[in-house]
Amino acid sequence: MGKRKENSTNSINEQYITECDLTYAVCKIGGRWKLLILCKLEYGKLRFSEIRNQIKGITERMLTLQLRELEKAGLVKRTVYAEVPPRVDYELTEIASELIPIWKQLSNWGNKHKNLTQQETLSENG
Repeated sequence: MGKRKENSTNSINEQYITECDLTYAVCKIGGRWKLLILCKLEYGKLRFSEIRNQIKGITERMLTLQLRELEKAGLVKRTVYAEVPPRVDYELTEIASELIPIWKQLSNWGNKHKNLTQQETLSENG
């Protein structure tokens, strides 16, 4: 992944957006795959192939990119074992583990919202 120019519009906007702690946090875990990857690591270490097999639809390239970003953000710890063939494990860092009750609460909210939306759609069509 290439390095972004510091004076690009995207970089400047990111500086303004991340002044708010909530937006900063959402930027660290946001996107289609990051939170799902973190949730898969909730119960302990997983190898790359185990994470890939648990997340349907993610490509190996995307999983690699997302794991690198999560590692760079200090949310995932990558451990490489000096074996042949090499073995790599991924696990949540301590700071990432603090997110578990938050994403469980967010999941409950998502379930509630999804059910409300489905009920509204049914009543409009029925």
